[in-house]
Amino acid sequence: MKKSGLTLVFVLTFALLLPHAADAVDINDTKFLSEPAVGGEHLAFIYANDLWVAKADGSYPRRLTSDQGVESDPVFSPDGQWIAFNAQYDGNTDVYLVPVQGGIPTRLTWHPYRDGVCSFTPDGSAVLFRSGRNTFTNRYSQLFTVSTNGGFPEQLALPNAVKASYSPDGTRLAYTPLGERFRVWKNYRGGTVTTIWLYDFSGHGTEQIPQPQGRSNDTDPMWIGDAVYFLSDRNGEFNLFSFDPSSKAVEQLTRYADFPIVDASHGDGTIIFEQAGTLHTYEVATGQIGDLKIGVAADLQELRPRYVKGTDYVRNANISPSGSRAVFEVRGEIITVPAAVSPEHPDPVHLPHPEKVSRRPQAQTVRGEVQTLR
Repeated sequence: MKKSGLTLVFVLTFALLLPHAADAVDINDTKFLSEPAVGGEHLAFIYANDLWVAKADGSYPRRLTSDQGVESDPVFSPDGQWIAFNAQYDGNTDVYLVPVQGGIPTRLTWHPYRDGVCSFTPDGSAVLFRSGRNTFTNRYSQLFTVSTNGGFPEQLALPNAVKASYSPDGTRLAYTPLGERFRVWKNYRGGTVTTIWLYDFSGHGTEQIPQPQGRSNDTDPMWIGDAVYFLSDRNGEFNLFSFDPSSKAVEQLTRYADFPIVDASHGDGTIIFEQAGTLHTYEVATGQIGDLKIGVAADLQELRPRYVKGTDYVRNANISPSGSRAVFEVRGEIITVPAAVSPEHPDPVHLPHPEKVSRRPQAQTVRGEVQTLR
């Protein structure tokens, strides 16, 4: 049985090496670039868990980070020369700062709790981020600022918040107090829908952006000029809306009906967002919408055939009626392994399948033949 155990480890390792045909990535018009940001003459986005930067028109993309962790939430400084983002260089998710031209990122937060970038302060001297470091439960987070030169973070006088955007003069703040339940439940309309509140730093007063009677999810607040722009699913899929604090009027600016807008941000009068796998821009002054064509040529290590250990990915298993073989599902592939190596059962067997589907063994086998479910 010791030899059979070694065989099992070998086959579960080898099975994951079998080349899987991956759909070719278009290096001239790459899709699913996420979490875009725009500032100055550049735009930034996340692709393959790394931070990338390109010209404002999408040309000349280049990778700024290449560590094994996950980068997220890039935002540009007001002058467009720096990018604040989340990274996991040291294991924990913290706030980092890197020049738009590239270089070694500077770590700004050091608390063991996860920190998430929201924006820069209007003068660019500090980064606004969210963290649950001072909350009594993981359900809530709060807002902090940390100087771009480092130092101890300062907490804002808000009980809880997730996303936020300063008014241009820095006297008010548009923020969402609760997490985004719609990430799990599409069209969520429960008691913790995502709302946007406007906070006044001087008088500590708040005002909520109006919602329809049946509630909605409003998120990604962006304070541009005298209006607050945001995403909302109040009329179906998430689209771009604006709110005028003076007239209290809410206006719908885009009308996508197929797929929602996700991860919108702004800079220099331009809103950038992802929709249907493509990055788009919205010019606040003219209302013009543009599609960005960005070609990213990356090695994409997760797509290349390679040796990986499969024992951590065994999801289902069963034994043949005779007890001579066992069957395992490993990342959607079916492998049968002999209980003991013998002339009748000499080797592990991988059961190939022409379709690109994941499979798992049924609870029972019929006459020793492996039956699978898709």
